[in-house]
Amino acid sequence: MSGMGARTAESLTTTFHALAHPIRREIVALLTRVEHATVLEIAGHFAIPLNGISKHLKVLESAGILKRAISGRTHYCSLQTAPLAQAEAWIAHYRQFWQERLDGLERFLENKKPQEQSQEQESI
Repeated sequence: MSGMGARTAESLTTTFHALAHPIRREIVALLTRVEHATVLEIAGHFAIPLNGISKHLKVLESAGILKRAISGRTHYCSLQTAPLAQAEAWIAHYRQFWQERLDGLERFLENKKPQEQSQEQESI
């Protein structure tokens, strides 16, 4: 992961930015439950104006998380999982990194306990 290219890093930044807002995360969650939804169907789940929802959808679309298909005057939105999978892979890498570090710290502290206990008994 440390050899991640600038393009991948930029893509992750865009993905995390898109997911940073709770309404956009809720839109993503909504789209995981259906194959596709119209903009009006998505907007019906939120108490904000349609133009606000449209702005959120554009951010998700720019990040590649949402795909929009237009049929006449109806816009259909569907979830694109590739950017989410890339973000999950990045998170999994660092989860493993930190898990290994924390396991090492735990072993260090466990090994240190008997030394501290023996030092306490020697001072008694």
